[in-house]
Amino acid sequence: MKKVLVLGGGFAGVESAIYLRKNNFDVTLVSDRDFFYIYPTSIWVPTGETKFKDICISLIDLQKAHGFGIIIDGVAAIEAQKHLITLKSGRVIGDYDYLIIALGASKMKPQGVEHTLSICGLPQQSLLIKDRLDELIKKGSGKIAFGFGGNPNDTSAVRGGPGFELLFNVHNMLKKKGIRDNFELDFFAPMEKPGARMGEKALKMMDIFFERTKVTKHFGKKIKAFENDGVIFEDDSKLQSDFTMFIPAGDGHEVVKNSDLPQNAAGFVKINDLCEVDGFENIYAVGDAAAIEGPEWRAKQGHIAEVMARNTAHNINEKENGSENKKGYQEHLNILCVMDSGDGAAFVYRDDKKASMIPLPIIGHWLKKGWGKYCRLSKLGLIPRIPGM
Repeated sequence: MKKVLVLGGGFAGVESAIYLRKNNFDVTLVSDRDFFYIYPTSIWVPTGETKFKDICISLIDLQKAHGFGIIIDGVAAIEAQKHLITLKSGRVIGDYDYLIIALGASKMKPQGVEHTLSICGLPQQSLLIKDRLDELIKKGSGKIAFGFGGNPNDTSAVRGGPGFELLFNVHNMLKKKGIRDNFELDFFAPMEKPGARMGEKALKMMDIFFERTKVTKHFGKKIKAFENDGVIFEDDSKLQSDFTMFIPAGDGHEVVKNSDLPQNAAGFVKINDLCEVDGFENIYAVGDAAAIEGPEWRAKQGHIAEVMARNTAHNINEKENGSENKKGYQEHLNILCVMDSGDGAAFVYRDDKKASMIPLPIIGHWLKKGWGKYCRLSKLGLIPRIPGM
């Protein structure tokens, strides 16, 4: 039985392990934490609508459901030419036939970023955001700034959707408590039109959201630095804030940057359409760790990571069977999400042919809640997977 080593326990890594096991490969997954984190539903942890434990799935439970091996450890070094992986514990692994890199991405580090917290950062940051919001609610008033940044070396690495979602969920939470008028909510981004990758219709609808929720926009100014009490822009103007939630753009994983793997300007692993790493035999990269090629609006999203993972499992199996019936990821590139607001949602979709944003008042919120439960139960094999999801 051929051995596959999967580095990373996020959407791409776990999906790779699950689907490789379906094809009876001997799979070992390396993760620096002992749980799979459902990032899209973490937006409700800061508002108290969801418990932290409810968006974590034990890797032990996933192991029992699917039969792959687990090593809880961080990856310290990748020496692709030497066929060696060094873990943070000092353990060296070289006994594998295939390697899948699913380490995710590191984050850009603007000056003073330590004064912010991110809903897309380490899972525990969602709890810290909750603590900061609770402090301001107890105080009864405050200024809260939400924003995200960009990576000029790779436009696919921007993740702004969760920032919009958390903003609108906090607005809705404060409104329910009857204290929304006591808070100033601001949203900032260095782009002239943040969210433009979703399409013009979506941009117009976002403007309606901002106007309806009385959120002040600060767009088109590069971020110079963060301070404990606000955001400094390139023109030295300052957005005052009692608490700043900021999502840095993704950047190449530090382990990848220090490796002998081929990389693009941002440090993401160069791959072809089949997720094969350029210049290497039997090495693949999937999810946020990979350099995704395609249209300017392309974005690194969980469902794209899972498509890449499933295709990679399929392609490895086909290769072992001497078949050329392989699958690429680029034909599946699209933007797909349910952008939640706490009291509803909007369905967002974009591909090369169309871009749409459809309001889903009330029901949209519960649809996303339902997806969270589906994600947990289907990952554990307790309910059937919906094709393509």
